[in-house]
Amino acid sequence: MLPSTYSRLIHFLQDDLAISAASIAVALRHSKQDPGPLPMILWQYGLITLEQLEQVYDWLETA
Repeated sequence: MLPSTYSRLIHFLQDDLAISAASIAVALRHSKQDPGPLPMILWQYGLITLEQLEQVYDWLETA
């Protein structure tokens, strides 16, 4: 993922889905130990719902 897309993804998560900065920080820490797409890590750790995960991937398709 390009840095600009990554930055916009973080803004989307916070602004549109109301995911807290703390939740995103937890996912980022886990991504260093268990690499994978950030949206999947958020979902695996229960930080977003399946519906929100779908919204993220829909957003990524158009980003």
